[in-house]
Amino acid sequence: MPYTREEWDWIEAEWAFHLHGRSAFLSNEDFHRLQIWEGEGIAAELIVNAMGAYFERRSKKPRTKSFVKVEHVSKDVAKGLKLREASDRGDTPKVDFGAWARVLEPLRSDPKARLAFEAWQRLKASAPSPDAPGFLDHFDAERSARRALLALAEEGLGAQTGAIRQELEARLTEAQLKPDSLVWNRAFQHHWELRVAEAWGIPS
Repeated sequence: MPYTREEWDWIEAEWAFHLHGRSAFLSNEDFHRLQIWEGEGIAAELIVNAMGAYFERRSKKPRTKSFVKVEHVSKDVAKGLKLREASDRGDTPKVDFGAWARVLEPLRSDPKARLAFEAWQRLKASAPSPDAPGFLDHFDAERSARRALLALAEEGLGAQTGAIRQELEARLTEAQLKPDSLVWNRAFQHHWELRVAEAWGIPS
C-alpha cells in the first residue's frame, strides 16, 4: 500500500530527528530507496523503528561515518522483516514474563504495572498474521495494552517528565517540525513512549 503524505513526512522527520536537524530533507537516492520499500509493502513504522535501531547502534561506535544515507538502514529493515515473518509463522518463542525482572524499581514491584506488562505481552505473542481477519483489531488492542503500561510508568517518573519533555521538544524543533502538526504529534508520541520505556528498562 502506498505511503500517505503523513507517513512520508514522518519518515523524513525521523531522519532529521536522528541527525539533529542537519539533514532535514532526503536526497534523491534516499527517496528512491524509500520508494523501493514502499513498493515492497514495507510499513512506514517498520522503517522508523529500523532508523532508531541503526542510529542507536551508530551512537555507540567510537568512530562513525561522517555521511549517512537511508541505504545504511537496510540491514535493520531486513531484520525487522524477518522478525515479523517469524511472528506470522508462529515461530517466535513464547513470551518470557521473566523480562519484567530487568525493570527498575519501584515500578517492578507495582502489581498493576506487572499485570499490564503481562497483558501486553500475551497480546503481542498471540498476534495473527497481517492478512488474517481481525488483525487490525488485535493490533489496536496490543498498542492500547502497551500504552496502559507506559501510562503507569509515566506516572512513576514524577519530576523527570518535565526534563524529558523539554529535551524531546528541542529535538523535534531541531528537526524543523511544526508544533502541534500531525507529524509533530506522531513523532512526539513515538519518541515519548521510547523514552519512558527506556527510563524504566521496559523491554520493547
